[in-house]
Amino acid sequence: MLTVSLHGIKIHAPIGLYPEEKIVGNNFVTDVDMWLPDVQPWPFADYSLIQQSVAAIFSQPAELLETVVLNIHDTLMQVFPYAEKIRVSVKKLNPPMPGEVAYAMVCYETPKS
Repeated sequence: MLTVSLHGIKIHAPIGLYPEEKIVGNNFVTDVDMWLPDVQPWPFADYSLIQQSVAAIFSQPAELLETVVLNIHDTLMQVFPYAEKIRVSVKKLNPPMPGEVAYAMVCYETPKS
């Protein structure tokens, strides 16, 4: 099985639960891993399509990281229907809360069939 990954996709977006997050926005980092079938020739996975899919989801209003990660996953499953498994993780850097927190993260991967 071939694994194709695109990590460290950085996006600033007005996504968050609190009103101030919708004004000033937050910094996010997204990682995508795709497992492709073991066939010759290897399936082609255009990295720019992964980045464009992630950016498109972040351009839509949302409050929860869970919503964002599921929407990215569903979009990538449509763009790459031959993928056997896709894992997406989204990190919100320095989430607005007391204390020092590097990031909050939500991860979702294709369930086993």
